[in-house]
Amino acid sequence: MTSTTSFTTPNVESKAAFELNQVITIASGHFIHDTYTAFVAPLLPEIISMLSLTLTQVGGLTAIQQLLSLTLTQVGGLTAIQQLPAILNPFIGYLADKISLRYFVIFAPALTATFMSLLGVAPGYPALVVLLFLTGVSTAAFHAPSPAMIARISGRRVGVGMSLFMAGGELGRTVGPLIAVWAVSLWGLAGIFRLIVVGWLSSLILLVRFRRVSGKEFRHKPTGLEKIRPQLKTFFLPLLFVLLPRAFLVAGITTYMPTFLTSEGATLVLAGASLSILEIAGVAGALVSGTVSDRIGRKPTLLIAIIASALLTFTFLQVKGWLVILVLLLLGFVSISTQPVFLALVQDNSPENRAVANGLFMAMAFLAQSLALVFLGIAGDLWGLRATFYASAFISLGAIPAILALPKGPAPGNAELQ
Repeated sequence: MTSTTSFTTPNVESKAAFELNQVITIASGHFIHDTYTAFVAPLLPEIISMLSLTLTQVGGLTAIQQLLSLTLTQVGGLTAIQQLPAILNPFIGYLADKISLRYFVIFAPALTATFMSLLGVAPGYPALVVLLFLTGVSTAAFHAPSPAMIARISGRRVGVGMSLFMAGGELGRTVGPLIAVWAVSLWGLAGIFRLIVVGWLSSLILLVRFRRVSGKEFRHKPTGLEKIRPQLKTFFLPLLFVLLPRAFLVAGITTYMPTFLTSEGATLVLAGASLSILEIAGVAGALVSGTVSDRIGRKPTLLIAIIASALLTFTFLQVKGWLVILVLLLLGFVSISTQPVFLALVQDNSPENRAVANGLFMAMAFLAQSLALVFLGIAGDLWGLRATFYASAFISLGAIPAILALPKGPAPGNAELQ
């Protein structure tokens, strides 16, 4: 397969084709894109020093409890606010279903790289707010249509395609902070604008790879939101009741883990490394989960992941020493890994409006995570994080009935596009 291989329009024959080169190209773009979105946290100390920001102003940009000395309630609320542009996902998905999907995916890495790399030369707080908001819009523009593209080029192996796609993003979020720190140490905060070139190079590669692809091949029939409406009750409502309980567990461990470990007497090294451990394990899990769901089905895969995540959270709260690292690896592997399965499930059930359906899913996931973060923060302030983590694990099991209520997807071993 050459770099100019074009996508075929959906038909019976093309459903069986798995365009590995093109899947890897989009997954690589996901890696580059999400590497930049992970810059904010490690750059905050330098930004505070550069602009002499108050803690209130910084609180509007991110949610790092150790840095800002905020309550856990404030952390949850600010983390939700920071992701506000995610609510644009359904609208971006709607546009992507009306026009060619490729332009959203091609140019988003360049735009996100530009906005994030200019943080070091922002003249003041308002400029920071604008840059971060534009980053959120660009991120939504990438993540709403790209899974739809993956589904269209993955044939019967949608789960495999989603696994590769999500592994790219998880890996980007893992190495992003390291690259940001390296760049600041080499050039200073103002010099990180040099990193823009990598994002634009990524977009150039995507443009070259897709240069012979007709825009019509990425365009759906103009069915709009009308085709989605019947699914709101039969599919998206039970999906919401899967996402919400799950969000309590996943949002808790990915946001409050370092704070919890520090409060329990863990070393700063272990507390600081906990999220990296979870993310690295999540990369491996993302590579596996979608493939497994192609073989045994989406719903069984989600059931296994939800139950295993709760049990591992209970185990994590009981172990000490080196066992903490082992359990964190397993917990990251099963808890963070379900995203490819959700993406594949959405594509299975929305073959004619892939991008808008994915945008709706991402907006629902954002709202679920935002609500969970706020309630977890309140609970952490009132009862402590240990009790909150126990509660979040119990709450996550509430997703089981909703998973069983989801529509039956493609048969295992034949997870084709419908």
